[in-house]
Amino acid sequence: MSTITDIEFRPLVVPETVDAPEAADFVEMVRVRNLIYREISGHDDHRISADELLPHYRPSEYQDRLAWVVVEDGVLIGRIGVDLPREEGSRVAYWLIELRHDSWGRGIGSSAYDLIERVAREHDRRVLQSWAEHPAADGPRVAPPTGFGDIPEDHVARFFRRHGYALEQVERNSAFDLTGSFAGVERLLAQAHAASSDYRVVQWFAPTPPEFVEGYAWMKSRMSTDAPAAALEFDEETWDAARIAEHDALYTDTGRTLQVTAAQHIPTGELCAFNELVIGKDRTEASHQEDTLVVKAHRGHKLGTLVKCAGLLSWRDVAPASARVITYNAEENRPMLDINEAIGFAPIAYEGAWKKVLDD
Repeated sequence: MSTITDIEFRPLVVPETVDAPEAADFVEMVRVRNLIYREISGHDDHRISADELLPHYRPSEYQDRLAWVVVEDGVLIGRIGVDLPREEGSRVAYWLIELRHDSWGRGIGSSAYDLIERVAREHDRRVLQSWAEHPAADGPRVAPPTGFGDIPEDHVARFFRRHGYALEQVERNSAFDLTGSFAGVERLLAQAHAASSDYRVVQWFAPTPPEFVEGYAWMKSRMSTDAPAAALEFDEETWDAARIAEHDALYTDTGRTLQVTAAQHIPTGELCAFNELVIGKDRTEASHQEDTLVVKAHRGHKLGTLVKCAGLLSWRDVAPASARVITYNAEENRPMLDINEAIGFAPIAYEGAWKKVLDD
């Protein structure tokens, strides 16, 4: 347990269920998390219920998730998290500090960051990386070395830079209006079908059917190697049937819906592109487009357009009351942004990806 004046950093207890006697801190952490995201973005598209978030905090074979709640005079005002991948030889730690805005400017974040560096060193992690949304603002800008995109030099950016971080990448948060016309999506899908005659669309809902597990696992493993990453560091991940099962259970165990739309190469049966769409138990909330990838050997056949458009068209029947889909893409990922823009995704926010390498 760490304290600064009247501030306590208390290790988060992960309960068996959100109704368990020991669940109070977890449930309150989720409530405050949702408030913080609304303070940052001005909307509730990032909201999640405590029972839906709980599986993401349970022990995993693939990463260690360490977490604390930030408490002031008995009131929970934020959270701290450090994720440590378990890939052999990993030197990376991913972290977050999230505080209610009215607690900013008092040194709480810097004290929380001291905890993060100490934990990273204890686990022999020297590459620290974190993501933060930077709402639109006037004034000076910060650009990454890629030359793609920029963010305002706001309070959060100054925090990162003060603690020795460099902005490595800008991600665009985009939204697609599910209540509008799908004529453009249908037109693009027809064009994609015409350009990909050797491929067919296959779809499933989690849990992944046995016949698609191997191909889906291979494609998920390529997300850590093939997606534009600027100078960020990601361990190459190994995915197999067990990892797919754990991944799927994060959704199915709490009633969330995960739909995968994939392209299958007809001559070989190989899965070579995929798109994921997710919604929570509340089917009126925003939908989320998560991973999308076209395997390198199969690029150039409009497969990204194929799986995105096919997924969106079918999604109208899955979640007809959901008003929009939100997604994230690196600003230098021009091929995927071209697809999104043609479909009708519009930018609504930007995130900075920050990195620091600790001295030995």
